[in-house]
Amino acid sequence: MNTRLSPAPPSQDGAKDHPRQVVLLLNVGHALDHLFLLIFATAVGTIAAEFGYTRWEDLMPYGVGAFFLFGLGSVPAGRLGDLWGRRQMMLVFFFGLGGAALLTALAQGPWQLAAGLTAIGLFASIYHPVGIPMLVQRSSRPGSAIGINGLAGNLGVAGAALLTGLLVQAWGWRAAFAVPGAIAVACGLAFALLCEPQGPAPARSRKPPQVVLPPRLLARALVVMTAAAVTGSLLFNFTTNGNTQFLTERFEGLVEDPAKIGLLLASIYALASLTQVVVGKLIDRVPLKRLYLCLVLAQIPWLVLAALTSGWWLFLALLGAMVCIFGSIPFTDAMIVRYVDDSVRSRVAGMRLAVSFGISSLAVWLLGPVVKASSFASLFLGMAGIAACTALVVLLLPSERDVAGQGAEGR
Repeated sequence: MNTRLSPAPPSQDGAKDHPRQVVLLLNVGHALDHLFLLIFATAVGTIAAEFGYTRWEDLMPYGVGAFFLFGLGSVPAGRLGDLWGRRQMMLVFFFGLGGAALLTALAQGPWQLAAGLTAIGLFASIYHPVGIPMLVQRSSRPGSAIGINGLAGNLGVAGAALLTGLLVQAWGWRAAFAVPGAIAVACGLAFALLCEPQGPAPARSRKPPQVVLPPRLLARALVVMTAAAVTGSLLFNFTTNGNTQFLTERFEGLVEDPAKIGLLLASIYALASLTQVVVGKLIDRVPLKRLYLCLVLAQIPWLVLAALTSGWWLFLALLGAMVCIFGSIPFTDAMIVRYVDDSVRSRVAGMRLAVSFGISSLAVWLLGPVVKASSFASLFLGMAGIAACTALVVLLLPSERDVAGQGAEGR
């Protein structure tokens, strides 16, 4: 039995692979997408002090709108990607994200800041249901493409920790929004020049479907990928939004310079991001369910260890946890490629993202109050429990044998 992830043929849309410059910009877009969402979490201590808050936890809930619309906005973004065109939506993504960041840099109070962050979340919601389907649409090795794209996205997470720390220290928190905003606008201009028109929108194409599954199996796969994405996104949001303050607390007396804390966190994210390249290559070769389950189960002991340690032992534990959390990210996109035809892929991705990111946005709202009322130790032990729930969900994923059998029946 062939257990490889079924690739999307290069001729799926009647054209060759994207030029390297376009692939590069699509990957840079993923990096920017995650970088912008975490600028606030990295700079929240400095912003809170300027706005007159004594504790950063009290300002953290103002960022929830960004993550809520990051999920909710995926639905119209996915629909427009399929029906209007993915190239057009990526232009809206680059220019909209840059403009929203520049406006956020001008905020004079918490509610103006919240409005700017919400606009960032709205434009950031475009990337996942549009950029990733656009990338794999013309890829002969979708697993590898998703893995490299995931690496780019999480280098954006690392960049948020490092770049924001340096910009805040050098020029203040407003520069931490303004500089990436200008970069996003420049990327939009480059994308407009280098990415040629893509032809009819995917939903308006008359090509025969490349992926056909019976409704029962497809519904089961969609439920599993959505549930797993919800729990995975909760872990991602709790960690990436809380790790700066977590390291600051647990390294007290060892490292207290914000720039050095940002460098430590950036090194964790950069090393953990490399896992996605390895996972992407394995997805093309190893059964999806088995690989996904192993990575999810490995999250549990690392999260427990992080809850109980401090100093350099914490650094090691947090690195192990983030390796497993980041390594699990490509699976939801791989499942969409595996089970969903390209003509509706952006819409399905949008619906899945709206549910998972909408629910997981609660993590941003709950993070400050939970840590304030309890501790980071309780938070990380709770995350270990969430990882255990993810493992139970993954057990329900259709096996490669089930999918292969249905494919044989279809032929």
